Amino acid sequence: MTGFARTVGELHTALRTVNWQMEIKSVNGKQLDIKTKLPLLYEDLSLEFKKIAGNFLQRGNVSVFLDIKNNQNELKVKINNELLEELLQKATDLCFNHPGEVEKPRSSELLAMRGVVDVIDNPLSDEENEQLKTAILADFEQLCQNLAKDRKAEGLKIKDVLLDILQKIAKIVDKIEIIGEELPNKIKTKLNEQLKLWLQDNNISEDRLAQEVVFYVTRADIREEIDRLKTHIKTANELLNSSDTVGRRLDFLCQELNREANTTCSKSVDIELTSLGMELKALIEQFREQVQNIE
Repeated sequence: MTGFARTVGELHTALRTVNWQMEIKSVNGKQLDIKTKLPLLYEDLSLEFKKIAGNFLQRGNVSVFLDIKNNQNELKVKINNELLEELLQKATDLCFNHPGEVEKPRSSELLAMRGVVDVIDNPLSDEENEQLKTAILADFEQLCQNLAKDRKAEGLKIKDVLLDILQKIAKIVDKIEIIGEELPNKIKTKLNEQLKLWLQDNNISEDRLAQEVVFYVTRADIREEIDRLKTHIKTANELLNSSDTVGRRLDFLCQELNREANTTCSKSVDIELTSLGMELKALIEQFREQVQNIE
C-alpha cells in the first residue's frame, strides 16, 4: 500500500496567475485514514479530497499536501471591527473605574490583540476562488489515479513474493502430511512396547490401557489440521490471482493459517513434526508481514 504521486498546476485569470503543487503518499494501514495539510483558506477542500481519494483507495495511511502561490505581492488587511469595539469598550471601562491606575488604551495595543487584525496574502475574488478549487479538485483526482497506479505496480511485485512464500508453505504442509500419515502407527507401536514393559509390574487391565492408547493416538491426529491448511492455501492462491481488493481477506487467512499451525505444533509428539511446525509458523509470519503491504 505504499506509493507516492506529485503534480503541479496553474490557473490564469485576468488579474493574476495562481500556481499550486500537490503531493499524496500512502503507507501501510489496516483501514483507510486520510490526513490533509492545506492552506488555511482552503481547508474546506479537505472533505472533497477524502471523498475523491476514497474512490481510488481502500486501505492505507494517506497524507495529502497542498501549497498555493500566486504572482501578486499585495496584502489585504482585514479588521474585526466587532471585536475591536468590544475590546475598546472594556479598556475604556477599566480606565474609568480605576483612574490613575489604568492607562488609556493605545490603538497599537488594541490592534495587536489576537483576532483583531488578519493579514490576507493576495486575496482572490469569490469567482477566482471557485475556479481555483475546481481546477485543484480535477488535479487531485488525477493525482489519486497516479497514486493508485503506483500502488498497483508495487502490489504486483509483492504478489510474486507472496506466491513464493505460499509455495514454500505448501511444501512444508506436504512434508507434515507425510509424517502425519505415519504418525498414528508409530505412536501405537511405541506405546504398545512401553505398555508391555509397564504391565509386567502393574495391575492394570489391558482394556483400560487400550482405551488410553486410542485416546492418545486420536488426540495426536493432525489430518483435519492438514486439510484445513490446504484449503486456506488454495484460497490464498485464488485471492492473489483475483483482481478484487483482497488485503483484509488475506489478513483473516493469515490468522487461520497460524491457528492451524499452532494446533499442529501442540499435537506434535514427533521431533521432526515439531521442527516443521515451527518452520511453517515462521513462513506464515513472513506471509502476514507482506500482506500488510497490499490493498
